Amino acid sequence: MVFEKIKGIIVEQLGIEEDKVNLQTTFEELGADSLDLFQVIIEIEEEFGIQLEDAEKIKKVEDAVKYVESKIEA
Repeated sequence: MVFEKIKGIIVEQLGIEEDKVNLQTTFEELGADSLDLFQVIIEIEEEFGIQLEDAEKIKKVEDAVKYVESKIEA
């Protein structure tokens, strides 16, 4: 569920095909620059009502999913 929501945010923000996004995909592979990643993070924060610290550590889609899941469970 978390992955699907994050995937939707990434697809919308980066204007890419859904099939290009999986857990192992890096934001670099998706062609996201720092501004793109910032926008994605803002949308994730709003969607889940959390604050993402250490955003620079998020390199792959999986990193974002695991971070959000850990915040939701806490």
